[in-house]
Amino acid sequence: MLSQIHQHLAGHPWQDRIHWFETLDSTNNCAKELARNGAAEGTVVIADAQTGGRGRLGRSFSSPAGMGIYLSVILRPDCQPEELMHLTCAAGVAASKAVQEATGIQPSIKWTNDLVLGKRKLGGILTEISVDPNTRKIAWAIVGIGINCCQKPADFPEDIRQIACSLSIQHEDVPMLTAELIKQLSIMRRDMFAKKEQIMSTFQNLCITIGQEISIVRGDQVRHAQATGIDADGALLVTLADGSTEAVASGEVSIRGMYGYV
Repeated sequence: MLSQIHQHLAGHPWQDRIHWFETLDSTNNCAKELARNGAAEGTVVIADAQTGGRGRLGRSFSSPAGMGIYLSVILRPDCQPEELMHLTCAAGVAASKAVQEATGIQPSIKWTNDLVLGKRKLGGILTEISVDPNTRKIAWAIVGIGINCCQKPADFPEDIRQIACSLSIQHEDVPMLTAELIKQLSIMRRDMFAKKEQIMSTFQNLCITIGQEISIVRGDQVRHAQATGIDADGALLVTLADGSTEAVASGEVSIRGMYGYV
């Protein structure tokens, strides 16, 4: 697997920064440990399986061996945390582009961090940051991405079978998609500030949440609204049932479709 990824990344500056494991609890956890120990920007952690794969709000992410891409990358942007609010959106655009380049399939994005095909979840993104207490700047940022690649419907756990999907590609095609994902993440890193407006415009075009009737869930509170757009930092713009408008940041908020997963 690793040698095949290297072949597809020949000459790429991140080619020799890949750490591959048969099994990890979480690629994000491993990447954070490497980051704390000084690993360079562009260090990539890949696992064939995760025993504790997770997404936003502590949700689990099914990560069986040989079925998907489970990957995290370390970034070290020289910026304040508030300048990086759009990181998850940028990662979503990169992941969608990688799938399109490798397979010809263009996933959509459910705000803020799910890749979607045919109203089913194809993958997820988890971004995490650490702030230097002295400079108040970003010490490191981790972008974790999981993409379902080879599963058939019966391969998914029963509790997510109705909302999950995969690319249904062959196992031998996974290294090529993995390499393409690494390439697109490196492009994202290069462009994330200089081309922020373009990235956010692409995210808005890919985001299937916009125009939907949604529920905004914060703890035990549920409010109904219509999603109307995305602001410059990735917050979801909504119109509430009483006609008022607001920008909803991801944080501890969950967005659910009124009539299904999306």
